[in-house]
Amino acid sequence: MSNSAPTDPPQPPPPTVPTPHQPSARSSLTSPRSLRQLSLFAAGASFLTLSTLITRRSLRRRRLAIYPTFYHPSNAPPKQQVSGALEALEALNIATINVLSFGLMMVGGVLWAFDISSLADVQRKVRGGLGVDGSGRGTTQVEEEWEEWLAGVLERRRRKERERRREGGREGETDEEVEEREVERWNERGKRR
Repeated sequence: MSNSAPTDPPQPPPPTVPTPHQPSARSSLTSPRSLRQLSLFAAGASFLTLSTLITRRSLRRRRLAIYPTFYHPSNAPPKQQVSGALEALEALNIATINVLSFGLMMVGGVLWAFDISSLADVQRKVRGGLGVDGSGRGTTQVEEEWEEWLAGVLERRRRKERERRREGGREGETDEEVEEREVERWNERGKRR
């Protein structure tokens, strides 16, 4: 037999721990990150349930106030203490609570769906969408591209304005005169209505 040295078995690679900027590919529904994200959704859902119960109670109270009492004479209208301002204020409060709780629930759901749990995650996703992180471009390069695009759009607008002036016989007008004429035209349209 040959004289062989004992070899060590191959070592498994060290486990990779996801950083806060890299969400885990195996994140489950019960991971602490996911539970933190779902807490906003759960808070919104519970507030929505509570606001729905408050709305039901208010509507039921209004509906029951219409019915006359049992020993009320049939030839007299029911005595109702109606205050339009208080009812409008109550309706506004209930609608505000309903909208805010629904909005909180939707924001929590969207944040969970897009795997966002902090402001750093939002910045990473937005910059990734702009190509800052993924393509190796820096923030200044992206800003320069936006400036070039905006300058091109404004230049096309100026060219169109000059062409319109030539067609209308107003080639010598300045941009300020054109803007004044446009404002006057819009004011005249507003007066006609």
